[in-house]
Order: sequence, then structure tokens, then C-alpha cells
Amino acid sequence: MARSDTSRDPEGMRYTSIIGIDLELPVNRVTVEQPWRWLLHGWQDFMRAGIVSVAFGIAIALISALLIFGLWQSEFRPYAFPLAAGFFFIAPLLGVAFYEISRRLEKGLPLNIVDIALSWRPRAGQLFTMGLLMMFLHLAWERIAMLIYAGFFGVELASWQHFVNVVLFSTEGIPFLLIGTVTGGVLAVIAFSISVVAFPMLMERDCGSLRAITTSVCATLVNWRVLIGWAALIVLFTVAGIATLCIGLVVTMPLIGHASWHAYRDLVETEK
Repeated sequence: MARSDTSRDPEGMRYTSIIGIDLELPVNRVTVEQPWRWLLHGWQDFMRAGIVSVAFGIAIALISALLIFGLWQSEFRPYAFPLAAGFFFIAPLLGVAFYEISRRLEKGLPLNIVDIALSWRPRAGQLFTMGLLMMFLHLAWERIAMLIYAGFFGVELASWQHFVNVVLFSTEGIPFLLIGTVTGGVLAVIAFSISVVAFPMLMERDCGSLRAITTSVCATLVNWRVLIGWAALIVLFTVAGIATLCIGLVVTMPLIGHASWHAYRDLVETEK
């Protein structure tokens, strides 16, 4: 899919290394309006892919709904908020199929569901390493969230009604929410920084996970103002998808996934 190169900073700044480490691909400085263009191109890919993209969206929505339902029926309801927040740590991994769809649309290749579902195999080792890292951050957040909960409410799980009343309708819940939000935010920034470019790069290029992560971190540091806005949009669309009993994820997950591919294309210097 041909696109005009409107992503560059007017000064055309590009970076080929960070603290003396050569990057896998040069990093571009992008403009503040780019996230909206990424969403536009992502929506165009979603419409072009049609049922193929929707099928992967349905699969993610169903799995998410089953996990939330199982949690809701268990005695661990108070952990629902941190576990739901943990969705953002594994979302980049879930986007692999949508990166591949956008790549195929870009190259004019056929959209075969089986081939797309198995597109990770040539980079299995690198993607497995990235997946383990993201899962580690997810598990770290869950453990930290449980420790924060225990610090405020004790090791015994409170009833759901008591938990909601204390957290949302009393001043006692304010420190709990503040500490939890800040801690989760720090881990989310780390996860976002190492994955925003790394996952789509690994789907396209035969490179090591460390080089992909280094390039992703550099892209985040160079474009941190723009990517704060992009991360906020990702959170907004994901929360909207979950809030609709996960039905909205059928659309929002493909949209974010396709848009993330175009973000990668603009953030680093690739052959388009």
C-alpha cells in the first residue's frame, strides 16, 4: 500500500545508534499527528482484510471473555482490576496476526488464515523470547498487585462488596489506587517501550530479540511525546473493547494491531 512520507520530522532527523549501540534499523522522529494517521491506515487495513481480520478479533474477544467470566465466578474478584490491567502486557503478542495481515496487504500477498496463523514460525525463537519477557512483566505486575492488596487489606480476600466500597467510596482506597496505578504505570511503560517496534520488526526481519528491543527503546526515547499519545489511544480503545463485554475487541484489537504495524513503518527506516 503506497503512502506518502508525511511521518518524518521537518528536520528529517534519524538515529542509527543509542549509547554507542548500533540499531537494527535507523529510527525516525515522527510528528505529533501521526497516531491518528496510524489509526486511519489501520482502519483501512481492517476493512480491506474483512473476515480474515474479524476472525482473529473474534478469537481474541472469546478468549478474553472466557477468562474474565472465569475470574468473575471465582473468589478472586478483587484481583480483577490488576489482572485486567495485565492485558496490556500481552496485547503486543496478540497483535502478531494483525501485523502479518498488514504486511501482506502492503506486499499484495494473499490473506490465507492458516498461513497468517502460522506466520510466527520462521521467527519462533525470537518471538518466544519476547513473549516470555512480556509474560514475565505480566506476572511481575500480578505479584506486585497482590502484595499491594495484602499491604492494605491483609492476606485474606475481602468480599467483593466490601472491596468496592473501600476502594471506590472511601478515602482509605485513595493510597491503594495511587500506589497501584503508579506501579502498574511504570511496568506498562517498560513493556510498551520494549515492544512497540520489536514485535512487528521480528515479524518482518530476521534479527535478534535484543536488537529489536534496543531499536524499540530508542524509538520510544526519540518519540516519547508522540508515543505517550499513542499509548493513551491504545488504552482507550482496549478499555472500550473490554467494557462492552469484550464484544468491542472484535474491532478494537484488529484496529490497534493494524495501526501498530503502520506505527512501526513510520518509527523506523524500512523498505516500504
